[in-house]
Amino acid sequence: MASNAPNLECRMYEARYPEVDTAVMIQVKNIEEDMGVYASLLEYNNIEGMILFIELSRTRIRSVGSLMKVGKQEPVMVLRVDKDKGYVDLSKTRVDEYDIAICGERYSKSKLVHSILRHVAETMQLDLEDLYIHVGWPLYRKYGHAYEAFMLIVADPDTILNSLTRKVNEVGPDGQEVMTKLVPALTVEVKDALIENITKEVKDALIKNIKKHIEAMRKAEATGNDDFPVKMKLVVPPLYVLTTQTLDMEQGIMVLTNAIQACTEAIDSHKGKLVVKEAPRAYGQLPFQEEVTWMGEIGVDGPVGVLD
Repeated sequence: MASNAPNLECRMYEARYPEVDTAVMIQVKNIEEDMGVYASLLEYNNIEGMILFIELSRTRIRSVGSLMKVGKQEPVMVLRVDKDKGYVDLSKTRVDEYDIAICGERYSKSKLVHSILRHVAETMQLDLEDLYIHVGWPLYRKYGHAYEAFMLIVADPDTILNSLTRKVNEVGPDGQEVMTKLVPALTVEVKDALIENITKEVKDALIKNIKKHIEAMRKAEATGNDDFPVKMKLVVPPLYVLTTQTLDMEQGIMVLTNAIQACTEAIDSHKGKLVVKEAPRAYGQLPFQEEVTWMGEIGVDGPVGVLD
């Protein structure tokens, strides 16, 4: 019996394969000690890639399993792509901290976009790839990432979604196509479903990020005491500054260093990342008094925003 269920499987990006020398997020599927690791490319509808043994570590290893675990997700570098055979060769050794940060942030955004589109496709009985063709990928092209468009849709949905169109062919009385015209990409019902899901999911994600930042800020401030009170303030998301006032400059720098460590551990526990923009330093604010400051950026699970 044929099923009328819509297709809910689709890659996240318009390109069917990743570009060489870009980091992608993978999930380990299988480990072969004499060969390497087979993995699914999560952003590309789980197409298979392989990390050869020599691309797992720059140092000698006794067991592949000591480096990779089945089910683990992590960024790796794309070495080669054979589109005809569907082969993707990957490397764990060639990703640096910058690649890991960029890949993690992109995947976090893409995963949220994908979740929203898939849920709308499922509830509205639509083909997911068709929704990507007419909504997701045009927004990727125009805004760099569909997530950025989704952020704008929360505040002004009509401006973003009404600009999306699709081509339809009109058929004459004789059954022949007579012309192609542009029509809105979305019906009113699908548009409303998108707006509802985007508004809920984006705001929920922002609230979660803000709560995690508050937790990190409190842990940083808790490292201070009456003699060295530590204060953390938001400059502009995701930039924060830590300060303390003291007559002992060296001790003040040590206190802020400990506060940075506490903040880092809190962010790390949520699989986020803290970047030190400026090391703790001292400058005179009043006679016989020094203010020690540190500035840095913190991010959890991708971008951070402020709700109205």
